[in-house]
Amino acid sequence: MATDVKICGLTRAIDAEFADAAGAAYLGVIFAGGPRQRLPAEARATLAGRRARKVGVFAAQSPAEIADIASTVGLDVVQLHAEGDAARVDAVRAATGREVWAVVRTADGVLPDGVDELADAADALLVDTLVKGALGGSGTVMPWGILGESLDAMESGHRIVLAGGLTPDNVAEAISYVSPMIVDVSSGVESAPGVKDHARIRAFVAAVRATSDVSE
Repeated sequence: MATDVKICGLTRAIDAEFADAAGAAYLGVIFAGGPRQRLPAEARATLAGRRARKVGVFAAQSPAEIADIASTVGLDVVQLHAEGDAARVDAVRAATGREVWAVVRTADGVLPDGVDELADAADALLVDTLVKGALGGSGTVMPWGILGESLDAMESGHRIVLAGGLTPDNVAEAISYVSPMIVDVSSGVESAPGVKDHARIRAFVAAVRATSDVSE
């Protein structure tokens, strides 16, 4: 099965347009703080008119606030990037009517206890690298071999999104270990925080597509 690409941390319409044309299936904007944080009106302008599905990354906002932003921006997916549980996933889905992705972080590749319950509640489980003081975009990788083994031990049927330090140079290796449905990149295709390098986006998408060609 082909792996889809999500380009996250978009701050400029020109980058979203290029990522969309290059074949990204998901485009992400940040409402969770950090240098790529956008206001709803800015995010709407960045993503307007794009073919790819639109993802908003949230931290600890209330379900009602998330629903308001999702409506303003026209999001297809809500990504909960702060620590949460199945109850929060259910509450956000009820408030927004959108697909909800939940995040789990690991530094050593071993998934925490209770991850199956979270994965059951969410429409996808996004696995990111645990870095102290950062919710994401750190550019730090994790041991993909250990993560692949940890995922194999989970119940089957979960959609896995892999993030954390992915680049055009290492994404094929990461896919070979983890077999995610979606790979999520931000800093790995940037020249500066929030400023995407179009050549790196093109190379990243090509590297992901090449893994599908090999497996066929």
